[in-house]
Amino acid sequence: MKVLFAGGGTGGHIYPALALARYLREKEGADVLFVGTARGMEAQIVPAEGFPLELIPVEGFSRRFSLQLGRAVFLAGAAVLRSRRLLGCFKPDVVVGTGGYVAGPVVLAAWLAGIPTVLHEQNAVPGLTNVWLSRLADRVCLSFPVSEKYFPNVRKTVLTGNPRATEAYRAAEASLPAEPPLDGRRPVLLCVSGSQGAAKINETFSAALEAVLASCHVQVVYITGRRYFAELSAKLSRLQKRYRTSLHILPYHAQLPMLLSRTSLMVSRAGATTLAELTALGVPSILIPSPNVTNNHQEHNAKLLAAKRAAVLIKEEELSAAGLATLLVELLSDRKRLAAMAKAGKALGVPDAAARMAAVIRSLCRR
Repeated sequence: MKVLFAGGGTGGHIYPALALARYLREKEGADVLFVGTARGMEAQIVPAEGFPLELIPVEGFSRRFSLQLGRAVFLAGAAVLRSRRLLGCFKPDVVVGTGGYVAGPVVLAAWLAGIPTVLHEQNAVPGLTNVWLSRLADRVCLSFPVSEKYFPNVRKTVLTGNPRATEAYRAAEASLPAEPPLDGRRPVLLCVSGSQGAAKINETFSAALEAVLASCHVQVVYITGRRYFAELSAKLSRLQKRYRTSLHILPYHAQLPMLLSRTSLMVSRAGATTLAELTALGVPSILIPSPNVTNNHQEHNAKLLAAKRAAVLIKEEELSAAGLATLLVELLSDRKRLAAMAKAGKALGVPDAAARMAAVIRSLCRR
């Protein structure tokens, strides 16, 4: 089986594709090729994960007539031709588009060549690229049932979940020691501010920390993001000395699913990958959606969990240190509520998402 993945720009498009690629390689012996752009995160992430990557020049379209729009149209046409050549050389059985500008010309080229295509939509509200490409694709794999209404032909849609959920579930089952070392008898509060960090979350959570540590017998793992680590380590040095076995401040964590499996409550953004991992493992959460994303999709994602009482949603403009501290103490002191949130989250999870998507791909290979 040969599978070509087209997607990139952000981690939300790349990490699910990598999770599925690893699964296909392990379970199906698949030969995998990625296609992305030099400007996207995939240019660094994909090769580092051991997969081949081909780069094509493509840009997003401006919504108004301009020189940039003319350039984007020219690059898109060139990208389709480049994609046709790549398809001819690699000869994939299926092309999988996971979002981002680069998916457009590659999926279009595959459709023109008669190669089966699959799209994966990670968010509750789909991006414009996937909505448009769904008219050409053979199947559209959804992470949330609510997304179906956005696609013109619902007979093509399949609820598969996000393949990152499978990786989170499998990683959580691994019997490796926790890092940092955690006491299994005490609850764990995890705050993840993102790989680079989110200023508002860091500002608010760091200010709420002392009240939480003073009121709750809790262990805190605080992942600040690399950009803010030095500043916050210095700011919180007094607290770290006072609560040295209870407060762990890190810039980044490479095995987040393993850490999540030991988490009692998480504070984070509401990206699709994060929610796939949270629901696969049934981790209660306080979600603070980023206001700086296309179509406000993180808030739509978070609302799905909040509606099922698997999470508490706080908009960034409503976030305050005092309010967050009060909520954290309230939740950490209420084991029954945390248990109910965990149960509600697990009901939304799709831990076999990678297997579901693999089945969709296999079905198209048999044609």
